[in-house]
Amino acid sequence: MGSRQVTSWHGKNITVAGLGVSGISAARALAGLGASVTVVDGGDSEGHRARAAELGELGISVRLADAETLPEGTDLIVTSPGWKPDSPLFAAAAAAGVDVVGDVEIAWQLRGEKAAPWLAITGTNGKTTTTQMLASILKAAGLRTAAVGNIGTPIIDVVLGEQQYDVLAVELSSYQLHWAPSLRAHSAAVLNLAPDHLDWHGSMEAYAADKARIYEGNQVACVYNVADPATEKLVENADVEEGCRAIGFTLGAPGPSMLGVVDGILVDRAFVENRQKNAQELAQVEDVNPPAPHNIANALAAAALARAFGVEPRAVRDGLRNFRPDAHRVAYVDEVAGVTYIDDSKATNTHAAEASLAAFEPIVWIAGGLAKGATFDELVQKSAKRLRGVVLIGADRALIAEALARHAPEVPVVDLDRTDTGAMLAAVREAARLAEPGDTVLLAPACASMDMFANYNKRGDAFADAVRELAAESA
Repeated sequence: MGSRQVTSWHGKNITVAGLGVSGISAARALAGLGASVTVVDGGDSEGHRARAAELGELGISVRLADAETLPEGTDLIVTSPGWKPDSPLFAAAAAAGVDVVGDVEIAWQLRGEKAAPWLAITGTNGKTTTTQMLASILKAAGLRTAAVGNIGTPIIDVVLGEQQYDVLAVELSSYQLHWAPSLRAHSAAVLNLAPDHLDWHGSMEAYAADKARIYEGNQVACVYNVADPATEKLVENADVEEGCRAIGFTLGAPGPSMLGVVDGILVDRAFVENRQKNAQELAQVEDVNPPAPHNIANALAAAALARAFGVEPRAVRDGLRNFRPDAHRVAYVDEVAGVTYIDDSKATNTHAAEASLAAFEPIVWIAGGLAKGATFDELVQKSAKRLRGVVLIGADRALIAEALARHAPEVPVVDLDRTDTGAMLAAVREAARLAEPGDTVLLAPACASMDMFANYNKRGDAFADAVRELAAESA
């Protein structure tokens, strides 16, 4: 997929697909540059109409309850990330010879001549944490930076804003990469690859191909996960700038051109003189919060990108020490009757849940929700020996129950068939009943939340509230 660079937006007829945060950002920005903008969205709620009225005051047309018809005269479609490639609107665009791009592509095209370089991060899991770690490291180095892209302020607003940056830490989803053909990062990392969003991409091959876009045109470093050979293969197939290097990260001792861990120390054998013999200490494992294996891997990836940008070792250490993860990411909630309660509601797929389960033992696991087409046999096989018990919730809990019956038949399972507001408290109480002192009750659902909750944040909040109620009852 290619995209023609737009040299002037004045007078262009731009259709923006989606009335969400990124769509509104793109519409405002392009209208401000002189384009004639029409926003289309299939919704027609009170909220949609309110946002449409606000844009209307800026001279932006909004068409609600019709997301399929291509507005007449459209020169370019700018889509919100979640719109599927096979959407009828895009089929109509293809028939009319109209390009479709995303807000990241627009941001890339709108950068000024002295724009800040992008250090870009993608992967099935860990993107947000790693991007925030990287921003913390860059700030510790005294650089003007922000964590943007799939998190925080819309990236178009950052690019066009008055604030000047030295470098940007950019989280990119597979959706965003699909629609960003011109993107060329200073350096980039693919943290891991596991089946996810296959209903959107159509196949694992298509999903991996979109992730691989992040490496195209890299200037200094393509960072990959030594434990995930698929990420290294993406690097091998990437078309990069002359001199760009492949840099691996590993939880083991690193070889040359890698970062890794030796005796509890994060070390760099990539950005040092005589890397065949030398290694540079960057930080202690204890500097990573939390020091779970998958989070140490995140820290190594962030450190690799920072080092590729020339950041000194001390800033890596200080940045990791200063970093505090967002809520619902392997977050400690409380200890009740000798049992620790951990909220990893952000583990919305099997790959994320596997990493979370690997960090604790023994575990009473609370799991379930919307499976999004996932299967659970491999996850259960790998985690069975750690499980004290399992409490299942949500629409697709039977899929996990069947995998448990096949691969961990000795593990007690509570199948909680309820979706009311008290369901999470019931789940926590059942988990407490199964747990013994020294155990961890872990909410790592391996599924999306929308069958029972507005989002994973609300699910995690419900878990934390339930744990606090349990603690009050036990006091």
